[in-house]
Amino acid sequence: MDADTKKNDNQHVAAKLTPEQEDAMVQQAFDEVLQGYLRSNHRKKVEVIERAFRFAREAHKGVRRRSGEPYILHPIAVARIASQEIGLGSTSICAALLHDVVEDTDYTVEDIERAFGHKVAQIVEGLTKISGGIFGDKASAQAENFRKLLLTMSEDIRVVLIKMADRLHNMRTLGAQPPNKQYKIAGETLYIYAPLAHRLGLFAIKTELEDLSFKYEHPAEYESISAKIRETEKRRLEAFADFAAPIRARLDEMGLTYEAKDRLKSVYSIWRKMEQKHIPFEEVYDLYAMRIVFECDDPAREKNICWNIYSAITDIYKLHPERTRDWVVNPKANGYRALHLTVMGPDGNWVEVQIRSRRMDEVAEKGFAAHWRYKIGEGDEESELNAWLRTIKDILENPEPSAIDFLDTLKLNLFSSEIVVFTPSGELVTLPAGATVLDMAFELHTELGMHCIAGKINHKLVPLSHPLNSGDQVEVLTSKTQTPQPEWNNFLVTARAKTRLRAALRKTRQPLIARGREILDGWLDENAIAATPAVVSKLLGTYHAANRDDLYYQLGADEIILGDFLVDTLRKQEQKSSTGLLRKILRLGMKPKEQAAVPAVPAEVPKVNPKETYVLRIEPDGSANFRLCDCCSPIPGDDVMGFIADDGVVELHALTCEHAALLKVGYGPRIVATRWDNPRVRFMAHIRIEGIDRHGILQELTHMISTHMAIDIRRLEIEAASSVFHCDLWVRISDASAAADLCRRVLTIDGVQSAARIK
Repeated sequence: MDADTKKNDNQHVAAKLTPEQEDAMVQQAFDEVLQGYLRSNHRKKVEVIERAFRFAREAHKGVRRRSGEPYILHPIAVARIASQEIGLGSTSICAALLHDVVEDTDYTVEDIERAFGHKVAQIVEGLTKISGGIFGDKASAQAENFRKLLLTMSEDIRVVLIKMADRLHNMRTLGAQPPNKQYKIAGETLYIYAPLAHRLGLFAIKTELEDLSFKYEHPAEYESISAKIRETEKRRLEAFADFAAPIRARLDEMGLTYEAKDRLKSVYSIWRKMEQKHIPFEEVYDLYAMRIVFECDDPAREKNICWNIYSAITDIYKLHPERTRDWVVNPKANGYRALHLTVMGPDGNWVEVQIRSRRMDEVAEKGFAAHWRYKIGEGDEESELNAWLRTIKDILENPEPSAIDFLDTLKLNLFSSEIVVFTPSGELVTLPAGATVLDMAFELHTELGMHCIAGKINHKLVPLSHPLNSGDQVEVLTSKTQTPQPEWNNFLVTARAKTRLRAALRKTRQPLIARGREILDGWLDENAIAATPAVVSKLLGTYHAANRDDLYYQLGADEIILGDFLVDTLRKQEQKSSTGLLRKILRLGMKPKEQAAVPAVPAEVPKVNPKETYVLRIEPDGSANFRLCDCCSPIPGDDVMGFIADDGVVELHALTCEHAALLKVGYGPRIVATRWDNPRVRFMAHIRIEGIDRHGILQELTHMISTHMAIDIRRLEIEAASSVFHCDLWVRISDASAAADLCRRVLTIDGVQSAARIK
């Protein structure tokens, strides 16, 4: 039984306990928080923590969580995470214990301040402002709440750290929630909280949030990968022991005090690699890495020891020349420091080795932000984190008009790999991987970005769009006559640059956009056409506009004119059934005679209860109680979620779909948990096969699929070059499991290297 299951079981047991037993359980949970705090190196302010506990317990008296447990167990759990897993002190523990008091009871922030002082009250107030989760039911509310979170974060970062602890406990106890809430909470966790944890250096929490989100979004895949990890554990440990033995011997000879252990790749990371590379679990060779944590009392010696260990390892194993990462000299912007190298192990597989001091390891695991101000004091680290917080504030001062655009822009800075470049004077600048000369200009100063015309990289003249590499020396060239251009958006990478550019363009474009919107609305009204998504999409395609604002701008600037020729086309588009994709997919999988009448979703749409699991049905004639979305084209058996559209019809998205992620984040109350009924029709699936070419392999492929598996091939494309072949085929199947079975069977053919369904 895993830890989450145990926790949920404990919660359900809690509802059956006597009041005395419940009190004992609550006291025990608090005692665990207190004991963990006493073991830390914080100043021991036990009295104020005990007062906060008594205050919160009385305030939440008689209130229970959905699982049946006393509500006070939740703030206690949040306090334990803040203290023991993030490393915060007494002020944060008190704020965590009190974080729901102002929102859920009659107590005010002033009451908290009188009892516990200004700092605790300020943090509780910050948490109350963003209560109920970052995201509201409406897009405008979600963006505003997220801005509040980040603004309070720039004032006192403990607010967001405690919020992270709150979300982690909610994820650990998510099993008590109904399925639609599980999708919503897991979705926003994966979209925002996990990247935010990563950016703050909370790597252990980030990994757990990802795994828990994955567990609730893809339970079957989660259990399958977990089972395979358990099955391969013995073999993996043996391989690690063989790899580590000579390294341990060398480190012992060097007289180091150290800990060397294997670090297993997370379930979510394994699944992502399988999805991205279209490979089975058995072909994920980098399941583990080696982590060496050495003891060192003198920070000045840490760099030398790291490189001495590096030298010892490369004397034993062959080094991968392109996969050495020095984050000791140039730490990541979130404070992460370590030396990474990759070497060829005795079994022929590449193994990553991470070398850290104990101090580096503590910062990496518990989060740099917690140590930055409250434990290790002022120093170089402060400037790193402050630089990032300034970037966040910069984005907040120039927010995107669309909430989803705002979140997307922010995410550019939350979850990005980094490079380090230098100004001509030697100043170090950290940027996301892929950043260009223009990104560098905006990073240095907004005015430099606005007037940038080119750059010099290592004294060589390059255009604005030229991508930068770590170690480049970059000089920005400007001209007073240069003005911001819309096409710059195509090669900007950083959130700061994109935000500044869009703000500048909006100032010049806004009057024309407003005029264009009036022109379009008036024209549609005159011709009795509703501005449905299908109609707008048709207009965007007709005039090659990137988005609505682009279309409005073209209209407002008189670059295009709405002609009468569009009226009939748009009316047909308006009336067109949005179930067209389902009909198209069904037809592709049917013979011509069967295609004659594939009906749409029934005209009478039944009312959907989002709290219940919605059963997806397809009748023999092709009618269905849902519609498919063309962004991901799911088929029966895929992990999907339902979204209640404006017209009441349930739209289906694969859980891996990017659009689904945005819907979960922005429109949680309209998310529906779904279950496939046994389908009675066949669907088209796209299978990609690659391997070593040889005479007769195509015949074997088609014979196995058509004859042995009785699957109809509707289309086949194959190309061979330099003894390697690539094959794309489209087949009629009943569900996703049939596609998976086909791929497994095809892999048994001699020469076939990979086979995967393309979604």
